[in-house]
Amino acid sequence: MTLAISTSWNAYRFDDGEKLLFEISQLGFKAVELSFNLNSKMVEKIAASARKLAISIESLHNYCPIPDGLSRKQALPDCYSLASLDKEERFLAVKYAKRSIDTASGLGVKVVVLHCGRVEVPDYTRQLINLYNQGKNNSAEFLVLKEKMLRERACESEKFLAQALISIEELNTYAKVKGVLLGIETRFYHREIPNIDEIGIILDKFRNSQVYYWHDTGHAQLMENLGFLRHGDFLEKYGQRLIGVHLHDILGCQDHLAPLEGKIDFAILKPYLKQDTLKVIEAHHPATVEAVIKSRNFISQLYDEPN
Repeated sequence: MTLAISTSWNAYRFDDGEKLLFEISQLGFKAVELSFNLNSKMVEKIAASARKLAISIESLHNYCPIPDGLSRKQALPDCYSLASLDKEERFLAVKYAKRSIDTASGLGVKVVVLHCGRVEVPDYTRQLINLYNQGKNNSAEFLVLKEKMLRERACESEKFLAQALISIEELNTYAKVKGVLLGIETRFYHREIPNIDEIGIILDKFRNSQVYYWHDTGHAQLMENLGFLRHGDFLEKYGQRLIGVHLHDILGCQDHLAPLEGKIDFAILKPYLKQDTLKVIEAHHPATVEAVIKSRNFISQLYDEPN
């Protein structure tokens, strides 16, 4: 399967989907993932241009297109939480996730990547990263803060996970009708759902369904760098249910770098990648054209993918 790139790399530099996709085509990519920061008009233009440019759309990141009434900057994947205790917010989260599934189905796209909401506790991930960046990752301050994060999340998580499971059940039923698979993605912020154990709860509940695991290299490596667990733990536990991967690098705690711009050993994924596993480079701005092309060539050779 051809290596794809997420439109998150250049989406904010364009308001026109045709121009966005043309730039990607000039880098030599033959496949893309539609990112969460595209409005309906951009999605339509990208779909039409993809046919002209012989570029396949392999996956789509919820919410795509962006929810009504929100700007592209506001419409982050967690703008509405699938785990919300607020009935109206969760309704909107499911509504617009279903619209993403509709979009995927209409375009013949195989997978929608999902964030599953959050536990509504204060999130100290950025504070922990600040301590890490100061070289204090073995300090008492760092360890006390990390323990506080674990404790507070654990005390509140059950009720939010329950709501996430209700949302996923509704989306799973809808996705089955539409012929679309759902990829539950590794998260960056500690309060987000799912953590590593919750991935297992979700996959067990929805075994033999539309729900699979989507591995994010930068997010998993962040968890290792901050001392929560090992990057490889995600793959060892859930590699058999892997449907796709977001490939980006991380330097310290700065993620979404182009592969080879950080320190991730991308070879650790190879035993878990099948021929039909979706592989998407998810570098963000300011990754340069040169860095993206270099990463494409590297990943293609490493995973024996068509270049």
